[in-house]
Amino acid sequence: MTAVGTGGGTDTTDPDPATGDATPGTRAPGTTSPGAATVRETAVAARAAATRLATLTGAERNAALTAVARGLTARAPWILAANRQDVREAGDAGRSASALDRLTVTERQLAGLARTADALAAEPDPVGGTTSGCVMPNGLEVRRVRVPLGVVAVIYEGRPNVTVDAALLCLKSGNAALLRGSSTARHTNAALVHAMREALADTAVPVDAVQLVPGTTHDSVRELISLRGLVDVLVPRGGHDLIQATVRDSAVPVIETGVGNCHVYVDEHADLDKALAILLDAKTQRPSVCNAAESLLVHEKVAPAFLPRALSALAGHGVTVHGDERVRSLHPSVVAATEEDWGREYLSLDLAAAVVGSLDAAVRHIRRHGSGHTEAIVTDSHSAARRFVAALDTAVVAVNASTRFADGGEIGLGTELGISTQKLHARGPMGLTALTTTKYVLVGDGHIRGGAAAPLP
Repeated sequence: MTAVGTGGGTDTTDPDPATGDATPGTRAPGTTSPGAATVRETAVAARAAATRLATLTGAERNAALTAVARGLTARAPWILAANRQDVREAGDAGRSASALDRLTVTERQLAGLARTADALAAEPDPVGGTTSGCVMPNGLEVRRVRVPLGVVAVIYEGRPNVTVDAALLCLKSGNAALLRGSSTARHTNAALVHAMREALADTAVPVDAVQLVPGTTHDSVRELISLRGLVDVLVPRGGHDLIQATVRDSAVPVIETGVGNCHVYVDEHADLDKALAILLDAKTQRPSVCNAAESLLVHEKVAPAFLPRALSALAGHGVTVHGDERVRSLHPSVVAATEEDWGREYLSLDLAAAVVGSLDAAVRHIRRHGSGHTEAIVTDSHSAARRFVAALDTAVVAVNASTRFADGGEIGLGTELGISTQKLHARGPMGLTALTTTKYVLVGDGHIRGGAAAPLP
């Protein structure tokens, strides 16, 4: 079969849906022909696509999302086969269990991505709305309207769902998406992008609105982050080293997403049954993601009653607790915490735990070791909750709720591009409006600033 590829290339064959392997000597869907495009050429194509996207109606972009939903469903066997190949290769390479979990795409998850496309199509258009406006005393009409950012590049590690989430959010918000996933997910990402581009070919949206950035080495990343003027904004998603290297070296403006050293603080006024349920969900529901809890702080007044129950329950879920001296005294399974443990994003069934003397002590601990992502308090005291929320400079604060709710899909955004831990433009889960900016539109009737116009000669 010959189908739409990425960056202007063509595909020559489908993979075997049973194994995910392409026929020897051929290329898997979504890959480019050798030499078909450089990183710069891909960005130039994205810029042209973004220019076209800016003129399309919301209905045309919604039709493209609906088409993508159908395309993902139709291509499911090949996408899942490609993912099995990636998972198999990653396992053979000795990748961790948490890395394999993030890499794996199940049939249920793929169906969920298709539903997300349909759901976003039903959302209000984030583009073109007026955020503010007025008529000046001189009659000049002033409107501030939402517009796309333009070309959005996303650099991310082994999370193939990001490939679809980023593309969908960009399409809905009128942006072109440049996707640079990790080599560990290369087959899955290629199959996903192939399916989406194939679907876009029958819509008003240009196929180059969704592209994989060619290359699997750091050289392609270095070139991508140098393309100021072609790429409007860059969003890195992944570990601390990836994010900091991108922020440090990029010539393109960066929206910084952060690692998640998320805390659960159990206050002296907490309902301990609720606290236990929240803690177990935050730590064990999916430990390999950034909004999972990595640290537990317990007020000393409730520690004797709460911690023995909590530590036994955590041990029952296979969690290794790295505790301070008071935590270690309460359960034999607890290992000694090091200074490094307090700031770690484990992404595994590990948890740092400490007893604190007060809410203020908990806040000081979080300020020192937190990553600015998500913090949770369990308390029945309204005043304690207010103090905790006000005192912490973090993107998300949860009161009597799991840190796992720090997610675009869980708070009504449909999906998210990432969780921004910076303060400029976007903060917290980044949905559709985070992928827009504004422009001022001034409408006059021959208005001039210099008073009366000079007569023509």
